[in-house]
Amino acid sequence: MSDRYFYEPAQGHGLPHDPFNAIVGPRPIGWISTRAASGNLNLAPYSFFNAFNYTPPLIGFASIGRKDTLRNIEATGEFVWNLATRPLAEAMNASCAAAPPDIDEFQLAGLTPVTSNIVAVPRVAESPVSFECKVSQIIRLQGASGAETNTWLTIGEVVGVHIARELLRDGIYDTAGSRAILRGGGPADYFEITPDSLFQMKRPSYP
Repeated sequence: MSDRYFYEPAQGHGLPHDPFNAIVGPRPIGWISTRAASGNLNLAPYSFFNAFNYTPPLIGFASIGRKDTLRNIEATGEFVWNLATRPLAEAMNASCAAAPPDIDEFQLAGLTPVTSNIVAVPRVAESPVSFECKVSQIIRLQGASGAETNTWLTIGEVVGVHIARELLRDGIYDTAGSRAILRGGGPADYFEITPDSLFQMKRPSYP
């Protein structure tokens, strides 16, 4: 019997829970605020999220299904990413509820919308870090066969950055100090970044 478990995703994984999300993780949380064309606010977390480029700074998240967040961004071309932290974990989870489009998740989660500097979408006042973004691409993902999926990748250019001053230590952003949370595997697993998990490696020179 092999010491490696092998499966072909198209044929099913044969395990109690799909390991894909657990293996590719923990993953940053895309806590995205948007405003509908009607003016209604929306706030929702996405576990398929990351940064993709330095200049210009680009971030992206994937929406499985055409949810309110995606429709709002298509209508306005703007969104804000808000850092999800351990003190905000319960509020972030509350904003995940499958609420109707007219429900304001800021109110649902007991959070405060605060005016952004550049975009018309508010950021989460309680979050220590927020990125104001303008959409650069919305891409419907497809498989290797070319068949379209029910998932859309939204990529936005970061045009404004808000950082709580206490997280800038001698001008260096304190990642562990933010107490950022990350999405793990399983139906409910999360992780917190802590100082004791820090280690450093400098990029080697060649030759």
